[in-house]
Amino acid sequence: MDLERHQNLHTIIMLREIIRKWWRAELHFADRNGMVMDWLRGGDIPPTPNECCRLSLNSREGLRRCNQSVRQLHEQFRANRRLRRALTQPCHLQFSLVGAPLYIRDEYEGFLFVEGFLREPFSEREREALKARLRELQPTSPEVDRAVERLPVLGDDNLEKLADLLEYGANEIAAYEAERTRKEERSLQSLSQDSENYRFEDIIGRSGPMQEIFKLLEKVSNSEATVLINGESGTGKELVARAIHANGPRRHGPFVVQNCSAFNDNLLESALFGHMRGSFTGAMRDKKGLFEVADRGTFFLDEVGDMSPALQVKLLRVLQEGTFLPVGGTEPREVDVRVIAATHKDLGEMVKRGEFREDLYYRINVIRVHLPALRERRDDLPLLVDHFLRKHHREGQRARGLATEAMALLSMYAWPGNVRELENEIERLLVLGGDLEYLPAELISSRIRDAVTPGGISVLTARATGKLHEAVETLEREMIHQGLLRTGNNKSRLARELGISRSNLILKIAKYGLDKGLPPDAEADA
Repeated sequence: MDLERHQNLHTIIMLREIIRKWWRAELHFADRNGMVMDWLRGGDIPPTPNECCRLSLNSREGLRRCNQSVRQLHEQFRANRRLRRALTQPCHLQFSLVGAPLYIRDEYEGFLFVEGFLREPFSEREREALKARLRELQPTSPEVDRAVERLPVLGDDNLEKLADLLEYGANEIAAYEAERTRKEERSLQSLSQDSENYRFEDIIGRSGPMQEIFKLLEKVSNSEATVLINGESGTGKELVARAIHANGPRRHGPFVVQNCSAFNDNLLESALFGHMRGSFTGAMRDKKGLFEVADRGTFFLDEVGDMSPALQVKLLRVLQEGTFLPVGGTEPREVDVRVIAATHKDLGEMVKRGEFREDLYYRINVIRVHLPALRERRDDLPLLVDHFLRKHHREGQRARGLATEAMALLSMYAWPGNVRELENEIERLLVLGGDLEYLPAELISSRIRDAVTPGGISVLTARATGKLHEAVETLEREMIHQGLLRTGNNKSRLARELGISRSNLILKIAKYGLDKGLPPDAEADA
């Protein structure tokens, strides 16, 4: 139950004011476990018109007994899931509390209740018993006698009206959540459609750098030119190579992949060019190399920067002449292969250091495609998260997305492993929290949470020993601050990401003093 969101609904605000004005009572929320939400915040208990209730709630033992009284009403609601009407239950001070159950998407989420009134006036004997109970909870308080002077009394007619209002409030919250769910589903559907519009084969992105990549790939795919793909590990170099092949003139030919760092020189040479029977110990028969397997197709050489100088010479010959010699062979063989090479290293610097042949470098660097790191394309994070949630979703899992705090943490992380690391994290989250509707930040890997803030202290745990509302404010401030930096102070865009209105975001920025040292809001200036 999102207490803050529900309490700020216009209907609930009006309902609270009516209850205060008509019956001098306070509206409370209890969660699905029967715990009173505003009693769990820490600090002072919110004021209540009934002085007897205030004295009890400000006593540790009294608070325990009040919670126990509420839980008795909770147990009645939980025992009968068909019950949708309000019930009345006496508390430990013999006041009455009336509550209406709250169901969201047909799931019991708690109840609304009002406490601290009498069905009929107390007798003098009952007043003395009430004083005795209060003195047991507050032995030194001088306010006990004054507290029992004016005890609120609701007759049956008023009790019926109060019950109707509580049921109405619960129904309004349920209707609000149902509409919110429909909007989220439409948003997810729209995001899914958007992801189809911002993809090239299985490469997903709508950021500026990725749109430039897509434009380049459209031109490259229609050619026969050799391509060099450069980018950090995990950026999707093989995906780009497959996309070039699938959209090019050799799409009906084979697509062969070999990682040049996977074997030593001898094994790699045999894998690339094949060998003849008896050419080395264990060569029991002739074997085709991968260049022959890739004939009339595309050969993707990953991590070409790890290839030894001797093999670089042989690769250059294939690229220039289309011929090669198998290990132990005497007659050259011809192949027609398009080569796409990839590396995470700077081949230009390797050429300067003499670690990579200059002529081979210029031969494979006909067209260069540089893939940006994920930290350089953070706008694509929501699209990628949605894609991986759908890709790794399994039957029986309820997860429909990430909680706001979880998405904020992922947005602040540097992603050294890039898209591959993100995919692994989303798959892990689905395994750990697939039975939840929205995956919470608490399930995110500790390495990510610890890396988000300087010193390895996570925003989620930095204030774990303080008050809950202070921890929430710390997280909210950090999310907004990082979001302003990430979006270049584009408040409309950040408000959409956070799921709040632009005006609400501006108020929060002013509240936390985050409007200093930032560039002007370009959208507002326009």
